Amino acid sequence: SIKNIKGTNEKTCEGWRPRRKKKKKEERKYIVVSNLPFEGRPQKENPNQQYKRNQIKTTKYTLLSFLPKNIFEQLHRFANLYFVAIAVLNFFPVVNAFQPAVGLIPICIIMVVTALKDAWEDLRRYKSDKIINNQHCFIYNRKEQDYVQKHWKDVRVGDFVQLQCNEIIPADILLLFSSDPSGVCHLETANLDGETNLKQRRVVKGFLHQESRFEPELFQNKIVCEKPNNNLSKFKGYMEHPDQTRTGFNSESLLLRGCTIRNTEVVVGIVIYAGHETKAMLNNSGPRYKRSKIERRMNIDIFFCVGILFFMCLIGAIGHGLWKGKFSGLPPFDVPDANGNFPSIALQGFYMFLTMIILLQILIPISLYVSIELVKLGQVFFLHNDIDLYDEETDLSIQCRALNITEDLGQIQYIFSDKTGTLTENKMVFRRCTIMGNEFSHQENGKRCYKGTLRHTGSAKPLRRSQSARAHFQYHTRHRSMGRCNSTQSPVAFSSTIEKDVTPDQGLLTKVKDAALKLETLTPHKVTKPSFTTGSSITDFFLALAICNSVMVSTTTEPRQRRRFTSCSRGLNSPASASPSLPLLRLTLEKAWGQTPPLCSREDGPAKQEPLGAGRPSLEDVLDAVIPEPEFCYEAESPDEAALVHAARAYNFTLVSRTPEQVTVRLPQGTLLTFDLLYTLGFDSVRKRMSVIVRHPLTAEIIVYTKGADSVIMDLLEDPKLRKIRAKTQKHLDWYARDGLRTLCIAKKVLNEDDFQRWANFRHEAEASLDNQDELLMETAQHLETQLTLLGATGIEDRLQEGVPDTITALREAGVQIWVLTGDKQETAVNIAHSCKLLEQRDMVYTINTESQYSPRCPLRNNNSNNNSSTAVPDIGLVIDGKTLNIIFQGNLEKKFLELTKYCRSVLCCRSTPLQKSMVVKLVRDKLKVMTLAIGDGANDVSMIQAADIGIGISGQEGMQAVMSSDFAITRFKHLKKLLLVHGHWCYSRLARMVVYYFYKNVSYVNLLFWYQFFCGFSGTTMIDYWQMIFFNLFFTSLPPLVFGILDKDISAETLLALPELYRSGQNSKFYKMSTFWIAMMDAFYQSLICFFIPYLTYKDSDIGVFTFGTPINTISLITILLHQAMEMKTWTFIHWSVLVASFLLYFVVSLVYNAICVTCNSPTNPYWIMEKQLSDPTFYLLCFVTPVAALLPRYFFLALQGTLGQSPILEAQKLDKLPKEKKDLAIQEWRRQKERLSTACRVAPFPGNARLGHLQVPHFTEQELRDSSIKESSSPMKRHVGDWVLNRDKSSPLPCPGYVGHNQRSPSSSARPSPDEHLLGPSGYKAFGMFTDSQTGSPGASSRGSHKRSQSSLTI
Repeated sequence: SIKNIKGTNEKTCEGWRPRRKKKKKEERKYIVVSNLPFEGRPQKENPNQQYKRNQIKTTKYTLLSFLPKNIFEQLHRFANLYFVAIAVLNFFPVVNAFQPAVGLIPICIIMVVTALKDAWEDLRRYKSDKIINNQHCFIYNRKEQDYVQKHWKDVRVGDFVQLQCNEIIPADILLLFSSDPSGVCHLETANLDGETNLKQRRVVKGFLHQESRFEPELFQNKIVCEKPNNNLSKFKGYMEHPDQTRTGFNSESLLLRGCTIRNTEVVVGIVIYAGHETKAMLNNSGPRYKRSKIERRMNIDIFFCVGILFFMCLIGAIGHGLWKGKFSGLPPFDVPDANGNFPSIALQGFYMFLTMIILLQILIPISLYVSIELVKLGQVFFLHNDIDLYDEETDLSIQCRALNITEDLGQIQYIFSDKTGTLTENKMVFRRCTIMGNEFSHQENGKRCYKGTLRHTGSAKPLRRSQSARAHFQYHTRHRSMGRCNSTQSPVAFSSTIEKDVTPDQGLLTKVKDAALKLETLTPHKVTKPSFTTGSSITDFFLALAICNSVMVSTTTEPRQRRRFTSCSRGLNSPASASPSLPLLRLTLEKAWGQTPPLCSREDGPAKQEPLGAGRPSLEDVLDAVIPEPEFCYEAESPDEAALVHAARAYNFTLVSRTPEQVTVRLPQGTLLTFDLLYTLGFDSVRKRMSVIVRHPLTAEIIVYTKGADSVIMDLLEDPKLRKIRAKTQKHLDWYARDGLRTLCIAKKVLNEDDFQRWANFRHEAEASLDNQDELLMETAQHLETQLTLLGATGIEDRLQEGVPDTITALREAGVQIWVLTGDKQETAVNIAHSCKLLEQRDMVYTINTESQYSPRCPLRNNNSNNNSSTAVPDIGLVIDGKTLNIIFQGNLEKKFLELTKYCRSVLCCRSTPLQKSMVVKLVRDKLKVMTLAIGDGANDVSMIQAADIGIGISGQEGMQAVMSSDFAITRFKHLKKLLLVHGHWCYSRLARMVVYYFYKNVSYVNLLFWYQFFCGFSGTTMIDYWQMIFFNLFFTSLPPLVFGILDKDISAETLLALPELYRSGQNSKFYKMSTFWIAMMDAFYQSLICFFIPYLTYKDSDIGVFTFGTPINTISLITILLHQAMEMKTWTFIHWSVLVASFLLYFVVSLVYNAICVTCNSPTNPYWIMEKQLSDPTFYLLCFVTPVAALLPRYFFLALQGTLGQSPILEAQKLDKLPKEKKDLAIQEWRRQKERLSTACRVAPFPGNARLGHLQVPHFTEQELRDSSIKESSSPMKRHVGDWVLNRDKSSPLPCPGYVGHNQRSPSSSARPSPDEHLLGPSGYKAFGMFTDSQTGSPGASSRGSHKRSQSSLTI
């Protein structure tokens, strides 16, 4: 066996065998047999009975288990467990502070509310499960000799299921029969991953050529496959026939539960996985839970509150002991135990400690957790209904999938973004191509692209507030498919108008026609050498564009049926060789379409056939007269494929049909070429390429067409006599990359029959393997894709999304660091970064690449003597590639890398893999201790999204994998601006201030009971009725904080968008940090002192009762706490006024009613008629006025002083909101002008020797560090290098201004390497990005957008 076969003629297929690993244990296999032989027999005899049934259950509880299970789950919360323990402790007479039953009320109310919420959610899940389980499908019954209708819940593993068009698949089914003549089943996976384009699934090999009906009773095979897992894209196994032969299958033959059958009349399959073992259910992990930063901070503060509680209880215990010690004898109120003994003073002090814990328990805010959940639900509601976050084109609004981290949106410090589909549209437009070293610019197409618009709004309906952008559930009935073209469904994937309408280059179009004429004259007899190319390279190039893909073609209005045709020749010959008659033409087209081809025209309907004359017309005349060009519906799995197929069609290489065995292309002269599709090697992230193996219908050659990334394809080319063509192509690729185009290389290879047969045998053996199938398939693919012949390359434009530059600029001003992590080429990423203003024209861009294996130690320094220069200092941008990231991660250089990035305004990581993306996010998050946000739209962004504190998915062109893994989902990158700057700020400021207020409220109220202990001998008694204490927290003061947390707006949305720097308050945790917590605690202690001692001094030496003394204190405390809340509110609406007034009035109403009816509620002291007497006492009113004023006066004075003299941007913005609109706009403009002047002054100010950019000292990369990191690359040996890595900018010589090219005097060649004495960052090292010379040829890149100069320096590792 061999690992790498590349570029050598000696290593052929002979003697090559795929590697095999040690077989895994037999019990890891999953064996399925047919259930039919076991019908009517005991279930124990059926080997499939061990597998789960198809009934699903997503509920957590049953009627019997709800109460114990829910209580058990709620007790997992520390706060709930704490309060239950306190309530239980209150049942012991020695330490109880209240009536035992009354002590259970608060925690019981909290737990009942939570239990009701859980029960309601579980009931919804139960109803949903019931609907799904009772759907119908058809299962084969041996007794009935037919398919009978059953519920989904009755489906078992091993059953044969028959599905019709538009039916949802009930379980994971292995496809054994399809009514499609090619054995294909069309699948829509929108319910699974959100992708609307159709997928192809194929019948297992050996079951393709069947009659019109599948006979389940004849199925005697045993199916062996992998155990159930959640990998949607991978499935492997084999079918063992009675003769012990095996047939392999993979995910292309598996129909997944939840998908929908489309464009196929009938399919039959056997159930492999059922119920909770299906891949869809294994992926349904439910909403993800993350702990927000405020929640983590709050948990710390709760422990502080516990410490305060224990300190107060300790004082109470010590005070009780000291007070008891003052009595010379036994106090008359002491009661002995059952034995007549009196407890010691120490023991009594311990009992009092426990009593004080019960008494002061509400110091821990029990209702805070429930309040936070309710507030977040309210915040999510308003977030979801923001019309500015609604996208009219897709009819989608923002989705909030994680309800518990909304406040983290206001504290983001780093954003990690994908490029394609996130910053760009991911709607690809064919722009340029190069064929055999000749470049075709397609200028007309470029002009049209810039004049047009990529966003095609269509007839999107405006959003009605009564309907939210939630998922739509489909209920299907059995009826005939109406096809795709006349369907009223959503538009075909990746088929925007600008994609289809490609304007061809006239020069290339002429060459294409000439090459196509020569192609039609080829015959098998004219091919004398196996390596002889079929036709010209131009023809091969466009044939590769049309064939090398997985694009599906829809042209019919009915699903295709199985029909029998007489055999015919391979395709259709040229009119020059044989002019076929009309029946032969129709027969060939029937072979391509599967029936008489009705034409898919959305307006004109089916085309009418014109009668032919008596003469024998040419094929071109027949095609033009009988069959006008149909409107093909191309459905691709990626927009790149759609753009290339439409480009080929623009040059009249039209993809007509695709089946698992054949692909048909119409040539410019109208000839139909039907290629036998031998194998398809799909694209994967490791190989970074895709290949198809076809047999040419004219020459009978076996040809491999390959397309992929240039970084991979260029290494797979044969030792060329065509070095000039390769160099020219590379130069054109560099041009395309500088223009921001996505590049692909196209190549081919001709195989002889023997080599192909040997390779096919090895491929078949790999496909039938179960243990290490993936590795073997990868090896066979890599073995085939060598010694390729380069045909050309394409440049596809992916335009920026609307509003991206403005969004990035605003986030930058908000203090957010933005990194772009992309798998694209470095030049493409840099160009897009400039376009979206991630990099400015004046930025100094440093590039760190891994290029060579052996490089000298290269201290990069530039030292001059004059340090007194005053010059404009540009910001720094860093560009780094994936290979260098490998060196950093595997060489333990993460700390040094992060130190470097701290000096950078922006960072671009190019050619990075999904794993590297997540590693970069985790590195920044964990090492720098910052709040991170990752945003992406594709499956390759899932790991990055899950690694960040907040993951945002964009529901774009690459399906819904990113959305399904995200915390929030948006449709456009521009929505990120308002989501963070407005909603993020609001959510954070509201919740942070509400949490601080809750701590203040509880501590302030509990301290009233604590101060009373100094006057009651620390006996644990209270001057406030316990029912009043319960109502105080649960009813009287609970609603205002909720309204405050949901509706309060400290600054208007317009001001927050106009002044992004206001977002920094959340990044700095301005509203909730250690200092704000302790200030609130001090304020609470002060207010409690005032609220207690002013009434105490007023009623001192009087003969009033305990509750008569406590009722004014309780009332004063309520008024003070409500007025404190009013001072915190920045927005006043009718709701705010109503809630505060209602809470105040509710207190008096409840108190009056309770005191009137409670005669013996709390014997021996009862609150009967207390409130009524207080309302008749003028002293009560005087206390209720004077005391809150005295308690709140210091806070009011501080807020007034802060508002008058404070320089905080938040305070200034609040003042702006109070101005009239015209004055406010002028003030904001002046604010921004002052900021720009200050920024300019900072840039041109002279820097001392230790200034920020004057001396940028980056840590040292030693050779030993890089030598210790054993890094392996698949394409080439890992490059190791670098000695001193020091960036020392010259402080005397001015940096070149943007656009200054005079410093760029040399053009490095591709082999140039920095010498030890070379100063790359000196004046000679600066390069204007748009004018730098090409690394391969030394000629300047003629970039259409390269007129502006960008300064860039390179560090070579």
